[in-house]
Amino acid sequence: METIEFDVQMKVGTLYDYKIQNAYKQPITILVTCAGMLLWFLFLSKQQTHILYPALGSILILYVPFTSLQNAFVQTKMIPAFQKPLHYKLSDEGIEVSQEEQTEKMSWEQVLKATGDKKSIFVYTSKNAAFIFPRKCMGDNTSDVIAMIARNVPTGKMKIRY
Repeated sequence: METIEFDVQMKVGTLYDYKIQNAYKQPITILVTCAGMLLWFLFLSKQQTHILYPALGSILILYVPFTSLQNAFVQTKMIPAFQKPLHYKLSDEGIEVSQEEQTEKMSWEQVLKATGDKKSIFVYTSKNAAFIFPRKCMGDNTSDVIAMIARNVPTGKMKIRY
């Protein structure tokens, strides 16, 4: 049985990436951002020249990225679990995460989906909770981790790019 182990020290940028991924999958976030762009378009096309249009448009466009960054910063500084590295052990039986003397195990059947981008892989255990595996932290194990996930998570639930 193959086992892959690596440590993850949660950084603001990593958590921000996760929050942005989640936020822009929500229809309301996309709608609000489009409304902000429409306000800017109306202002730039001279259909509406009031300064309120670009001001409100900027607020609508920047609200989600700004609050996501703020939340990521606060959480990485305030949540005790993010202060020390998390040790992950992946096997065909599931995912084991430990920190100091605490250990939690989760079987692959409990995984809702797995997604990824250039920076990280996200293994969702609920709608808004996921294991975050930064590619930097996995190093040479990145392709092995992706293969392990692919072996244990159904194809329809896996969308890892790169």
